[in-house]
Amino acid sequence: MRITSYYPVLATADVPGAQRFYQDLFGFSPRYVSDWYVHLAHPSHAWIALALVAADHETVPLAGRIPARGVLVNFEVDDAATEYERLSSAGVRVLVPIKDEAFGQRHFIIEGPDGVMIDVIEPIPPTEEFAAAYIGGSP
Repeated sequence: MRITSYYPVLATADVPGAQRFYQDLFGFSPRYVSDWYVHLAHPSHAWIALALVAADHETVPLAGRIPARGVLVNFEVDDAATEYERLSSAGVRVLVPIKDEAFGQRHFIIEGPDGVMIDVIEPIPPTEEFAAAYIGGSP
């Protein structure tokens, strides 16, 4: 299979609200907007994208017509500490405060629309124990 694109589509109970969240807090720009579906891309790299779909829309199979609660979306950044201060100051609910992990991440997790968890990650050098697990080098 030749994959030509990849992006998550998050089912949401509030498409406009979720759109505002990702635009206002993460800088995404709309590429397609309807009342039931929005495609967002980041202006720094168009391949950094996500979409939002109304959970109750007819194109969503009946078994999937629930908001995307429990999904974990990762955003890698240059400076997790700065983003932690910015987002926590904006009143976003912090689920996991910023911390360094032995496996090579400085990160924190916030709650997005519909309970989606957003893990904001800055790669850092892993401990020697975890460095060996990386194929082709460090993170």
